[in-house]
Amino acid sequence: MRGNEPNGHRGVRRKDHVVQENGDTDTSSGSDELDPWTAWAYKPRTISFLLIGACFLIWASGALDPQSDSGDVVTSVKRGIWAMIAVFLTYCLLQAPSTVLIRPHPAIWRLVHGMAVVYLVALTFLLFQKRDDARQFMKFLHPDLGVELPERSYGADCRIYVHENPTSRFKNVYETLFDEFVLAHIFGWWGKAILIRNQPLLWLLSIGFELMELTFRHMLPNFNECWWDSIILDILICNWFGIWAGMHTVRYFDGKTYEWVGISRQPNIIGKFKRTLGQFTPAQWDKDEWHPLLGPWRFIQVLTLCIIFLTVELNTFFLKFCLWVPPRNPVIIYRLILWWLIAIPTIQNQ
Repeated sequence: MRGNEPNGHRGVRRKDHVVQENGDTDTSSGSDELDPWTAWAYKPRTISFLLIGACFLIWASGALDPQSDSGDVVTSVKRGIWAMIAVFLTYCLLQAPSTVLIRPHPAIWRLVHGMAVVYLVALTFLLFQKRDDARQFMKFLHPDLGVELPERSYGADCRIYVHENPTSRFKNVYETLFDEFVLAHIFGWWGKAILIRNQPLLWLLSIGFELMELTFRHMLPNFNECWWDSIILDILICNWFGIWAGMHTVRYFDGKTYEWVGISRQPNIIGKFKRTLGQFTPAQWDKDEWHPLLGPWRFIQVLTLCIIFLTVELNTFFLKFCLWVPPRNPVIIYRLILWWLIAIPTIQNQ
C-alpha cells in the first residue's frame, strides 16, 4: 500500500529494488520472471473460466432437469439476477483494469472494482423507485428487511447517575457502553487510520462527524446524543482508541524492511509458510505527506477527500433510516466493508 506525496501523488516511491507482479523482488535486474511456485496464478485463464462458468450456469439454471422447475417466478428472477452479477464479477476478475495494488493478487482488486460497479448500478436502480417500493425491494437482499424500525434516541435521558433506579444507578452509561456503535466506532477509525495515515486529518474527520451529527439531529433521531456520549465516549475514547490502534498499525508496516523473496527460494517449510502469509501484507509501504496547506489546489484536494469521507459516513445512517435497515443487519456490515475496500485503491491514486 502506498502513501501520499505533497505534490498530489501518494508516497515516497522506493526505487532500490524492483517489485515484481507477484510481490517478489529482483535486486539484480528488472526481469519479468515470476516465482515458479506462484507463476501459474499470474497466467491468463480466460478460456478455462469461460468453460467452467458456462457449465456452472447451465447446471444452476436447471436446464439439465426441466422437470424440477417449481414455477416460482420470484425465485427464478432472483436467481437470474444473482447469476448476472456473478457473470459480471467473473468478467471483472479477468478483464477489468488493474489497480496500483498487487497484494495478495491483482485479480482481487479487479473483483473489488466490479463489486463497486454493481453497487453503483444497484443505487441507481433504487434512485428511480418510490420510497416504499425501495424498502420492500430490500427484502430480496435479506428476509428481515422491509420492516419499519423503532429509532432510538440516545439523548432522551442524559443523566449519568440515575438515583431512582436501584438495580443500576449508571443505567444510561451502561446502555451506551454496550451499544453496537461502540465497536463500530473503534473498528471504523482503525480502518480510516490505515487508509489516511495522518493523525491531524483523522482528528479533523472525527470532530467533523460529530458536528454532522449535531447538524442533522433534527432529521435522524439516532443522532440525538448526550454531551458526554458525543464528546467523551465517541471522540475521546472510541475514536481515540481506533485512531491510536490504526496509527500503531501504520508505524508497524512503515518500519518493516520490504525485501521480498519468492516462496520457492525459502530454505524451509516455516519460511515458505511465513512467505505465504506475507502475500497478504503490502508489497511496500510509503510515507504519508498530505500537506493540505501546500497550495490552493492541494487544499481543495484534501478538503474534497474530507467531504467524501463524511458523506459516506452520513449515508450509512441515512440509508439505514430511509430503507429500514437495522444496524446489526449483515447488509450494513457488507456495505461498510465494501466501501473500505473501494477506498484503499482510491486513496492510493490521490
